[in-house]
Amino acid sequence: MADNSWAEGVSNGTVANASSELALEANFQYSLFTVIYSIVFVLGLIENVLALYFLCCRVKHVSHSCVYMINLALADTLFVCVLPFKIHYHLNRNNWIFGDMACRITGTLYYINIYLSIAFFTCICIDRYVAVLHPFTYIQIKLLHYLMVVAVLWVVALSIMVPLILGGPLHNRGMRNTTACFENFGTHSWTYRMAPYNILALVLGFVIPFSVILIFYPLIAKRISQIKHSVRKRKALSTIYIILVICTLCFLPYNLTHLLHFLMRIQVIQNEAFTNLIYKMRRVTLALVSLNCCLNPLLYYFTSSSKRWHLNFKLKFRSKLVYTICDQKLGESSCGYKLQQRQGNRKHRAGIN
Repeated sequence: MADNSWAEGVSNGTVANASSELALEANFQYSLFTVIYSIVFVLGLIENVLALYFLCCRVKHVSHSCVYMINLALADTLFVCVLPFKIHYHLNRNNWIFGDMACRITGTLYYINIYLSIAFFTCICIDRYVAVLHPFTYIQIKLLHYLMVVAVLWVVALSIMVPLILGGPLHNRGMRNTTACFENFGTHSWTYRMAPYNILALVLGFVIPFSVILIFYPLIAKRISQIKHSVRKRKALSTIYIILVICTLCFLPYNLTHLLHFLMRIQVIQNEAFTNLIYKMRRVTLALVSLNCCLNPLLYYFTSSSKRWHLNFKLKFRSKLVYTICDQKLGESSCGYKLQQRQGNRKHRAGIN
């Protein structure tokens, strides 16, 4: 699931490579990344911390499938925690000042989150498919099975992070005497060092997950449409629509552009105008993919009972009604009394006694 596709630019060892990097310059990226990442950091941090609080502390009797959403929120929280470093980096025109180890950790966490999010979306899709089309099998699935799936995904992610963090340096001298982080790798690195990671990312992070989503969700929607109107039906359809919107807006453009970007870096695509367009498109999709951290909490809200997400501050001020059956001879079939008033009458009578 890992991806070394973050390596932008080419090696600056020769004049030809330097001129090629100049051709791939996109000046709009500095303000674009700074603004988008700042918004995502503020909103994403607040939303995902609240989501973890509600999912883990306030929501009772949650379904086992909420394990996926809790881990998705945890991955998003880790993602937004590295954004201040990225904001500083792009605000200073792609100049990294935090050292090589910080570059490895923040860059790896940034891209691991993208593919962990896609993986958890795929797990939610499969879970909904089994629940809707195979309900008798679904009730036999235990919490342990969900925990095992989540553990495998995190182990795979960590096993990919370790060699990247402990490997060779991932920051180097860029253009304008700046220090680039995860950038300026040459064609040789793209062809040999990064090719396995990129191929793995494209297959496990794009082809398989999106194939599952595109095949399973229409089947789920068709089955749900046959169910009579109900709250569960609306909630299930909302889940499908939200995931499809997030995938279409954030993940699909990123992965399609990454495929073109990889082909460009290994020189399969050599047209100068097209390569410049691909580079600029990739900068835009890198910003768009980070928006999933702000959109994912919508999924948590609509897949849980909405009443559980409200802080019940107003309940303290509501007057509760108690209904009793009265003798019809008194001219009333039922009488409603406010609980607070009844308690006040009791205290009054007690004072008289």
